[in-house]
Amino acid sequence: MKNMMEIAGVKVVALIAKCGSPLYVYDEAQIEAQIEAYQNHFVSPMFETEVIYASKAFTCQALLDKLIQYDLSLDVVSGGELYVASKGKFNPQRIYFHGNNKTKEELRQALTYQVKTIVVDNVYEVDELINMSNELKTKVHVLIRLNPKVEAHTHEYIMTANADSKFGISVDLKDDIYGMITQINNSEYVCFDGFHSHIGSQIFERQGFVEAIHKMCQFINHTNIALDMKVKVLNIGGGFGVTYTSEDKPTPTPLMCKTLIEAIQNNVEKYDLQLEKVCMEPGRSIVAEAGYTLYEVGFIKQTKNKQFAFINGGMADNIRPALYGAKYHCEIANKMNETKTQVYDIAGKCCESGDIIIHEAHLPKVESSDILAVYSTGAYGSSMASNYNRINRLGVVFVKDGNARMVVKPETYEQQIQNDCDEEITL
Repeated sequence: MKNMMEIAGVKVVALIAKCGSPLYVYDEAQIEAQIEAYQNHFVSPMFETEVIYASKAFTCQALLDKLIQYDLSLDVVSGGELYVASKGKFNPQRIYFHGNNKTKEELRQALTYQVKTIVVDNVYEVDELINMSNELKTKVHVLIRLNPKVEAHTHEYIMTANADSKFGISVDLKDDIYGMITQINNSEYVCFDGFHSHIGSQIFERQGFVEAIHKMCQFINHTNIALDMKVKVLNIGGGFGVTYTSEDKPTPTPLMCKTLIEAIQNNVEKYDLQLEKVCMEPGRSIVAEAGYTLYEVGFIKQTKNKQFAFINGGMADNIRPALYGAKYHCEIANKMNETKTQVYDIAGKCCESGDIIIHEAHLPKVESSDILAVYSTGAYGSSMASNYNRINRLGVVFVKDGNARMVVKPETYEQQIQNDCDEEITL
């Protein structure tokens, strides 16, 4: 059995036999270790710190329970994510609602659930939020998302602080931002707390974060002087890189936290800031490396220049390779100790030529019914999954100390069509 892959003491072959495939599997202890790393190292004697989990990476009721257990806060970016949080009885005073184009319904939903903090993205949202809070007579705190114009070294699709980003307000537009703050401070129910920034995702270099922190603290200093106030809160976002392949060299979490804390403390001293709280928003870096996707191999195909191994999943359960060329590492879970003599393109079953999960995977000879395990799929696999080609969404299993539990049931064809209807609409 030494040839068989185990995750947290659970044999992969046994999981597939019991739960079927494809299947998402999470090492629960690895998630806990990452949470603890952030909590233990993102601390400072100069200000309160808060770790906010970015739920867009992956969420389900079992994960929300774990966040509550470890006293993390939560960020949501849609009414759906907020609904899941409310069903999980997540404390609304620990929720941050993001988004560049929140609908009126979503803002009303947030205020009704008494979400403490809205991260506003533009002046129009401030108008809407003030009007709605007046209508509902509900108090809410806000952070204004700024664009510090720090271009992180990452893919353009996940870069969020370049000059033309759709997110946030450029730090160059001081008058607009000061006008928003004044408008908020003059309102009855909306309270201005501070600023938020997020420069991108899957970032390895610490210098980009350090530069963004400097620009944000500099802007806070300008704001304090211009408006004769004391900005209390700074949220530095997330985007910390993880390992997908051997090419990736992410900064270890303790070192990243140390770098960020030192940069913030240095700037607080430099500008004599009165920050009460500093927040960060890790998502991918908490769950990505804890996650695996397990597939069964179907057919093998040899073309003129390539050898394909076809799997029983693909871009419906992992869109990232097709969307922006994300790379992954894989193993044959039932041939862990066999020599890697072959090169395969791992191809999904969707009707798209771009449905290739991994190009040029070095593996032992692959045969039908082999189990393929793809590493580091814990972020943005399940959360970005679709029913393309009417493929069912996958189940999710948590494993720990040799035990396994199903935390999301696999979808059925019947569930896919349960909202199909033929109802006349009276206009």
